Amino acid sequence: MTSLNGKIALVTGSSRGIGRAIAIRLAREGAKVVLTGRDLEKLHQTAAEIREDGGEAAIHAVDLRAPTAATELAQFAQETYGGLDILVNNAGATKRGDFLTLTDADFEDGFALKYYGAVRLTRAAWPSLQATSGAVLNIIGVGGRTPGAEFTIGGSVNAALLSFTKAIADLGVQDGVQVNAINPGRVHTDRLTNSLPAPGPARESALAQLVQKSSITRIGEPEEVAALAAFILGPEGRWLQGSLIDIDGGQTKSI
Repeated sequence: MTSLNGKIALVTGSSRGIGRAIAIRLAREGAKVVLTGRDLEKLHQTAAEIREDGGEAAIHAVDLRAPTAATELAQFAQETYGGLDILVNNAGATKRGDFLTLTDADFEDGFALKYYGAVRLTRAAWPSLQATSGAVLNIIGVGGRTPGAEFTIGGSVNAALLSFTKAIADLGVQDGVQVNAINPGRVHTDRLTNSLPAPGPARESALAQLVQKSSITRIGEPEEVAALAAFILGPEGRWLQGSLIDIDGGQTKSI
């Protein structure tokens, strides 16, 4: 029997990158997974990989910026699988750039997807999670601990989510819901790849410079974040509560 056998997991942003890796790993651990994101084609690709591996997955494509999306997703999980045991809030990318050129709309969009998406979905899923003694895992990012001039939106959103995680973890103690967060550092995802030169020596050089500049051991892989998520959400990680766990190759220097 695998560690999450029979559990129902909802993973946002599961069409690609870290969210996709987490969804696939949780399915391998025995969970039935609800996949969601905006790219329907890539959601089907993730679902196909899960099913080919013997797992079970359902798809409900939404834009979490919409105020009604969270309720839709919670209802879909209830109607499809009869409940919810695990919520992984992973969706959300924020715009980088010179603070003086970023607009109010840029900030509002960053908070609308990543912050408010997670807040609304946690609220909508909470009754189901309370009923099953379930878990919330927020995938946030090291920018919430280490602000930078080029990441003013993302750093602010991530810091807000770190605070939210700690606050909701207190409620989780009362209601029997596990709440934790993972802060990934630089990971090989489409977002990182798209910021680099084309494959070849120039890309390898850029990656080496990035590793050196960040003072880290190396760039991480989505599957490494997924492995940590599976541990936290499995029976061996149940004592973790309100933990904000960095997985970043040494990027975060604060205590």
